[in-house]
Amino acid sequence: MRIKALLAAGLLFAACTAPGGFSRRDEALLDKVQRQTLEYFTTLAEPNTGMARERAEDANGNIVTTGGTGFGIMAIIVGAERGWLSREDATQRIGKIARNLEFLPRFHGAWAHWYDGDTGQAFSFSEYDDGGDLVETAFLVQGLLAARQWTSSKVLRELCDRLYREVEWDWYTRGTDTLYWHWSPVHEWKMNHAIRGYDETLITYVLAASSPTHPISRQCYEASYKTSSYYYNGRSYYGIPLKLGMELYGGPLFFTHYSWLGLDPRGLCDGYADYFEQGRNHALIQMAYAREKGQPRGLWGFTSSDDALVGYSGHYPGTPDENGTISPTAAVSSIAYVPKESLKIMRSLLRDRRVWGPCGFYDAVNYSLDEPRQVVQHYLAIDQGPQVVMIENARSGLLWRLFMSAPEIGPGLEKLGFYYTNNQ
Repeated sequence: MRIKALLAAGLLFAACTAPGGFSRRDEALLDKVQRQTLEYFTTLAEPNTGMARERAEDANGNIVTTGGTGFGIMAIIVGAERGWLSREDATQRIGKIARNLEFLPRFHGAWAHWYDGDTGQAFSFSEYDDGGDLVETAFLVQGLLAARQWTSSKVLRELCDRLYREVEWDWYTRGTDTLYWHWSPVHEWKMNHAIRGYDETLITYVLAASSPTHPISRQCYEASYKTSSYYYNGRSYYGIPLKLGMELYGGPLFFTHYSWLGLDPRGLCDGYADYFEQGRNHALIQMAYAREKGQPRGLWGFTSSDDALVGYSGHYPGTPDENGTISPTAAVSSIAYVPKESLKIMRSLLRDRRVWGPCGFYDAVNYSLDEPRQVVQHYLAIDQGPQVVMIENARSGLLWRLFMSAPEIGPGLEKLGFYYTNNQ
């Protein structure tokens, strides 16, 4: 069914607001996890900008993250709707972030991956990555649009709208049929990184196609994103089919989270895949993989996170990076796809007091190591934010409802060939 027709009929809204069906015991646990994890974006917010710190303790200094801030904006909205923050407090926090985003250095409307919270200048993510980062910008804009749809503040609505309109998505095509990830005023297109999937970057094409000021064409999406060697999968793992993604078990689980914090996967199809089924099957495959590998305590969830052995690492199943490290964010943020299994993991993790801290679950656990190294007691914005947001989507569909209510998104999805089925 066409997306605009669903919106007009109220069917998509109804699907997004369907109750989660959790027991009171489950609801109490979800309250605990969401509320404590939210502390990362409130108590630990960077004081100058209000943005999310890249990590709780950063050797590089007072570094804030663009994409993680987008996730944090959505988490703050959850806090207000759950009554853990007043609407006034939440509006002020998001407003502070948005006002600073307006004046931070931008690169044809796109923000850098990182900024120095003390100086307000872009902070290099890597040697040549010191300018615009279009994917991190997309994660941020996803949050800004949710905030625009949520707030009753006319000033904040207009600011969020203007920030979205000023992103020059079409300029990042370089006049080709491809979106490029990075541009630097010093190194220009030296990184030459085309954005191709299937991975966490789908939201970039959706927002670019939906842009009212700098849109891309469907051809750009078809000729680039879908031509990756890891777009179409078509295999089965442990008897579970996976239509899209990397050959090695579909890749890390954050592929099923980052674009889907606002974009509603339920019933979303494009002729290749049902995207809710894609996310659910990816999680089920990882569960089967964890059982095969003999993970203790029934734990599962492999994604990029910190690591006691090598620092930040991918932990992709089937690769040398998969060293037994379980990242709580992977299973917790999959709750919208596999609620019972995610709740079971939360309870299992909470039996080990070392895994729980002032901002919720710590970043990584590896019980194959000696005891002092089993729990990595660090926090990263990009791992904490999805937990708050995806739990809320499982409970109430709040962020799905807000983001999908943005009038630009339905036509943008249709432009790219997406549609919603009738059986939502």
